[in-house]
Amino acid sequence: MTGKAKPKKHTAKELAGKIDAATTNRGGGKAGQADRTAQDKGGHAKLECPLCKITAPDIKSMQIHHDARHPKIPFDESKLVNLHAACGPETSKPRPGVRGSLKK
Repeated sequence: MTGKAKPKKHTAKELAGKIDAATTNRGGGKAGQADRTAQDKGGHAKLECPLCKITAPDIKSMQIHHDARHPKIPFDESKLVNLHAACGPETSKPRPGVRGSLKK
């Protein structure tokens, strides 16, 4: 605790955190819309559920989703839609950014 009339100083950790939050693309808003909606390369979501069209990044997450949402239907990996394969070969476009930014 600080005494009366003593201004609190910002710590180096706090300032670094603020800079990181301001300059890192977290994938939200318009900047991350293409990533979330599976445009271009399919974003981070690699697999799509054939029943409800929800997306997941890997097989394990898709199996958890399937067990929770479609318990009466048996899980079949061959019916899953691979969004990355559907979008074609990867080009030299910048990858969708969850960590990192070009603004540094």
